[in-house]
Amino acid sequence: MTSSIRIRRSRRAALAVALGSVLALTATACGDDGSGGAGDKGNEGSGKGTITFWDNNGGVRTDVWKQIIADFQNKYPDIKVDYVGVPAASVQSKYDTAIQGGGLPDVGGVGTAMLAEVAAQGALEPLDDRISGSPLNGKLNATFLEGVKAAGGDGRTYTVPTSANNGTLWYRTDLFRAAELDPPTTWTNFYKAAGRLTDKGKNAFGYTIRGGEGSIAQALDAMYGQSGITSFWNGDETTVNDPKNVAALEKYVGLYKKDTPSADVNNDFTKMVAQWDSGTIGMLSHNLGSYADHEKALKGKFRGVPNPTLDDGTRVQVSNPVDGLALFRSSKNKAAAWKFIEFAASHASNSRWNRNAGQVPANTEAVRDAWVQSSEPTKLAAEALNGSSTKIVQLPYYLPDWNTISKSDNEPNFQKVLLGKLSAKEFLDTLADQLNAAQADWKKNRR
Repeated sequence: MTSSIRIRRSRRAALAVALGSVLALTATACGDDGSGGAGDKGNEGSGKGTITFWDNNGGVRTDVWKQIIADFQNKYPDIKVDYVGVPAASVQSKYDTAIQGGGLPDVGGVGTAMLAEVAAQGALEPLDDRISGSPLNGKLNATFLEGVKAAGGDGRTYTVPTSANNGTLWYRTDLFRAAELDPPTTWTNFYKAAGRLTDKGKNAFGYTIRGGEGSIAQALDAMYGQSGITSFWNGDETTVNDPKNVAALEKYVGLYKKDTPSADVNNDFTKMVAQWDSGTIGMLSHNLGSYADHEKALKGKFRGVPNPTLDDGTRVQVSNPVDGLALFRSSKNKAAAWKFIEFAASHASNSRWNRNAGQVPANTEAVRDAWVQSSEPTKLAAEALNGSSTKIVQLPYYLPDWNTISKSDNEPNFQKVLLGKLSAKEFLDTLADQLNAAQADWKKNRR
């Protein structure tokens, strides 16, 4: 199927959603039932009563959210929070259904990966004025805010950032020490270690590469990290197939089967992490979320550092999704809902949540807490995200076609690159054509 056909289908899907929003608006004009659809403007309310909160990763973080909610209700006894845990895999479809048919929450977890689609349907309240008049003003990570504004598509803040993950290069300190290798903090040291630690006769490999689900973001991180290109766009054309990125990808995929296991072609993060924890592989690129698994399996014989820098110390990395809390436009009690968002993003609550999740707090006071400073991978990630030598390449989460292009369209193509059935240039040229078409389509049709 050609990219143009995929984009046309994506546009038809977007039009269907837009039609649903129009129908919801019509229903509101005729007498809304109070359940809240995208066309309902809601109101500030009394600042008391009941609000509904949808957790966008229900089950995984339910316990810590219930602790935060209990603390909130102790401080604001006139406000009751109804918690609804929604599995991460189904939260976007649940929002889309509620936008069309009613039943949206007052507050919901909306990260940058899905922000553009929800905001484009008119479902979210812009929060810039609320933040500027709030105790949160000046206490939210500037890089996270930049990512949120970029993802929203129109430069406004539609979700209060609460946390972010960061790419982490995990490496076996015992293997590095035995081979007398320097830590893989630069790309030069990374490639040197990948080769030195590989001994196929002993089933030992220097690195494990992600070839299955989720491979594209990791490949982009490796490309831009090595090429030093700091923008995803050059005008209206993407930089993904810039010759420097092509060369970087060629070098990166050249590790496959030479310094990595052949099974990596099918590895998603679960298989990749399990393989690294149980084997004799030197390095693994993942994120902060796998720390507990490594500690359990390797008992301190590893370290986690941010993705490598260029030899001059410059770090270029692609943006990681930023999680956040959004206020839905249809809320009948925005005043109470905003109090909850403020509380959840405050120093104490944001620190508690991120300590539980093992992620980097968005609150600049929370990031200075002792638990962050004592957790080396988290501390280094926070420093990288705030460092003056770090350049963030903002991925185009705002494109309606981004998830399709970066997942179902091109993950199989990346496997072909690993297997030598498609060149790195052919792969990146195809990806660039799709992205350029999606960007042009977005600019033509945005409101």
